[in-house]
Amino acid sequence: MDNPLTLEPLFHLGPVPITSPVVISWVLIVSLTLGSILLTRNLSLKPSKTQTVLELFVTTIEAQIQDTMNRAPGPYRALIGTIFLFVLAANWSSLIPGVEPPTAHLETDAALAVVVFAATISFGIAQRGLKGYLATFAEPSWVMIPLNVVEQITRTFSLMVRLFGNVMSGVFVVGIVLSLAGLFVPIPLMALDLLTGTVQAYIFAVLATVFIGAAVGDEPARAPSDPSDKETHQP
Repeated sequence: MDNPLTLEPLFHLGPVPITSPVVISWVLIVSLTLGSILLTRNLSLKPSKTQTVLELFVTTIEAQIQDTMNRAPGPYRALIGTIFLFVLAANWSSLIPGVEPPTAHLETDAALAVVVFAATISFGIAQRGLKGYLATFAEPSWVMIPLNVVEQITRTFSLMVRLFGNVMSGVFVVGIVLSLAGLFVPIPLMALDLLTGTVQAYIFAVLATVFIGAAVGDEPARAPSDPSDKETHQP
């Protein structure tokens, strides 16, 4: 297996080298996009079994966002759901013979971490405004500004390293056992790899939700209704 830190490019697009994780990532992106289009093109009020499964998945994502962020999940559902599906598909691609999962390479994990980092800033500014978002770095005191800035960077780095380490270790273990014991003995390990890939996708998506939730803050409580409204509706 190639060193994940030094990859030879498969080809070049002009001056840009294209490596195998990039190719596999784009194949996954295209496959997930086409699959979502095909699965959602005939939605109806009387759902089929496929639509029921899709609605259950979306409902689960929304419930997780609601529980984690204490906010309406609408603005964040597409991003968190896409992150989970992509990481899951990337982790499970290791079961295809001859394919190394893109998430076993630092480039892919760094790109995912940067997406979460940018989304955190974007949602934070959109919700609080630029001044309000920057003010969060001075909480609870302006003395904490350097530490809060460093935390923003280090947690993004840890998000990348956590996914890389866990997926890469699974690939190494399955590869070593496969080379020593043949095809059939590693099958239980491959099943465990499926479970590990699912757990890592879930953890990555939940951590992304936590980081975004910390940036946007809790949803403000609704103002109590005007007592005069109750009077006007009384018979």
